[in-house]
Amino acid sequence: MAIVELVMPKMGESIMEATILRWHKKPGDKVKVDETVLEIATDKVDSEVPSIAEGEITEILFNENDVVPVGTVIARVQTEAGASVAASPAAAPAAPSKPAETQFQSVPAPAPARAETPAVQPSGEPRFYSPLVLTIAQQEGISFAELEKIPGSGADGRVSKRDILDYIAHRGQQVQEPEVIRDEPKSAPAREDARAGSSREMTTVAASNSYGNNVEIIEMDRMRKLIAEHMVRSKATSPHVTSFAEADVTNMVRWRDSVKKDFEKREGEKITFMPLFVEAIVKCIKRFPLVNCSLDGDKIILKKDINIGMATALPSGNLIVPVIRNADMLNLVGLTRQVNSLANAARQNRLKPEDTQNGTFTITNVGTFGSLTGTPIINQPQVAILAVGAIKKRPVVVETEQGDSIAIRHMMYLSMSYDHRIVDGSLGSTFLSAVATELENFDPARGY
Repeated sequence: MAIVELVMPKMGESIMEATILRWHKKPGDKVKVDETVLEIATDKVDSEVPSIAEGEITEILFNENDVVPVGTVIARVQTEAGASVAASPAAAPAAPSKPAETQFQSVPAPAPARAETPAVQPSGEPRFYSPLVLTIAQQEGISFAELEKIPGSGADGRVSKRDILDYIAHRGQQVQEPEVIRDEPKSAPAREDARAGSSREMTTVAASNSYGNNVEIIEMDRMRKLIAEHMVRSKATSPHVTSFAEADVTNMVRWRDSVKKDFEKREGEKITFMPLFVEAIVKCIKRFPLVNCSLDGDKIILKKDINIGMATALPSGNLIVPVIRNADMLNLVGLTRQVNSLANAARQNRLKPEDTQNGTFTITNVGTFGSLTGTPIINQPQVAILAVGAIKKRPVVVETEQGDSIAIRHMMYLSMSYDHRIVDGSLGSTFLSAVATELENFDPARGY
């Protein structure tokens, strides 16, 4: 017999951990190759994790709602001796072979080596905080500035659940000591009871007064909480600058109107404006490759692949960013197929983990909802995101051989937010203007 270890999959270069939502199997259950074993979630996507081997589940090392670092062994499958164990060597370094309880306690493997490291990271290098840690901090009233001072025992000094709970316990002791001196007539238990009762009363009153009477309180769903954390972290990580441009897309609009019926009949796909936008962005990235990078401390990681993230609204109102891989290798038909396929999969909750991984640049179409423009937030660890607004007919001045004239044209605003640590205003504005020019110079006689 052979043991195959199932590990938490890598869901993208900025994703360091995932939450276990539900186990589909329990110890003793039989499982086939590619059969779903559990469901997991990150701030980008919910996904199913399949088995990599056929056999029997012998161990499940984590519970539902546990937050688990990527690469950590989460379950073991016993197979026949001849079964493939290709994934086992890769998983072995992530978690040594120990009983389930020991594995659970030792998830932050680097703890002994980092427990005495300073709490504050070097200036300009913000730490990553898991959704669980941020939730505990919010519930306990710990500010972001205070959170940054907590010593982290996890990988790269990250704060674990144990770290923040230990800090809260110590924090409580620090608060109690001065009150012991001020309130000598009362016994320690009486003071603690009075203080706890007063704290609960003040919290209840404050909550009641802050919301008012005629309100409805709605709990964020899990995905919305993760999106909120991701957005706050992005703003804290990258100094955002947003540039704006305007484009006359009349030729592009007229071309699409003239070919869309024949395109759908011939290719079996509806052509929207999105693949045309992506095509223009890809051409400009080749001219200005620095916008297609990420930052790791003081190192610029220039990406040779052009993987375009496409922000997509979900029926729930949440947002997800599937990725068009190697967009520079696709023609317009290929881009159209990818755009439609990923958008449909996102709306039907059928995206796979790899569908949201390794994006290098993101586009968001705020015009879909009628907005003229927007100031989008960068999708970490990328350094730029471009927003396209609604296309509107407007009277504009047109230069002709006979002189200036006023004509009705299809106009659109574009905006791009970029990380000012690496993309300066000159590069950001030049790149955005190049995209606008590419759209304006659209060839109305082109094929597809």
